[in-house]
Amino acid sequence: MARPRRTEDLVPQLLQAVGPRAKSLIITVYGDAILPHGGTAWLGSLIDLMAHFDLSERIVRTSVFRLCKDDWLANTQIGRRSFYRVTESGRERFTAAERRIYAPLVRGWDRGWHMLLIGQSAIPTETREKLRRELGWLGFGAVSPTVLTHPSCDEVAVHRLLGELGVADKVVLMKATHDRSGGAAALRDLVRSCWDIDQLEADYAGFLARFRPVWQALDEQETLDPRACFVLRTLMIHDFRRILLRDPMLPPELLPPDWNGQASRMLTRNLYRLIRRPSESFLMSELKTADGPLPEALPDFYARFGGLDDDRAERAAD
Repeated sequence: MARPRRTEDLVPQLLQAVGPRAKSLIITVYGDAILPHGGTAWLGSLIDLMAHFDLSERIVRTSVFRLCKDDWLANTQIGRRSFYRVTESGRERFTAAERRIYAPLVRGWDRGWHMLLIGQSAIPTETREKLRRELGWLGFGAVSPTVLTHPSCDEVAVHRLLGELGVADKVVLMKATHDRSGGAAALRDLVRSCWDIDQLEADYAGFLARFRPVWQALDEQETLDPRACFVLRTLMIHDFRRILLRDPMLPPELLPPDWNGQASRMLTRNLYRLIRRPSESFLMSELKTADGPLPEALPDFYARFGGLDDDRAERAAD
């Protein structure tokens, strides 16, 4: 990617490189930007906001309608205006994703493993396949068709999934501890058989290739364009999310040296800190709720990536 001189020049290249789909991009905007500010927005202002990603009004309306059918959003009509808010189900799904996307750089591991055992006869085939698929999105790897494992799973998200599918009393979830007497080689082989580490490494390498030039360009600028910063922040989180939600987030002990996933997380954190203030300023000026402008972000927003305070970013935006 050629190295642009202005913040605004970064946007067209990244839009083409990331190539986001409308429905998925709106999910990113709601989860990353709107939910911390209350989780609701007037459709007209959302349409204007998504136009900065080259999405037409028709595409936005269609995507929002589908998100309502999927129970991500719900509509409230006030006069002639429609306001779309995150549903309770959507909020739970966003919260589970947030715990992974905005996690601190360093995560502890107690060397334990969650093992989930699926009975062959107790669960209908279709439900069993959906369970395995959804557990894969939660980072579980398959030891066998009926045994899945994870070294540090999100237990809240797992129990919510089991409850939604009605299988909480038909599976066994247990905690195991690795016996180190067998050595590390067998464990590394198991990890590679359960997860496609090479593909994840390649995907993260692509992410770094797309966004390292963005960091270099922004880091050298004295002032940052708020609109461009919001679009860049959204595209970065969207691209990062697509990879991360297929990443089991294994402990460093189980990963190759110089793991691209850790470098990608560090780059995402640094860029997010750098453009947070101007991007927030643009968002607050664009979106409207039934009560007027967006409310200020909730305190949890500032805890993302282990903390968003960054004096340098504030000076760059002033």
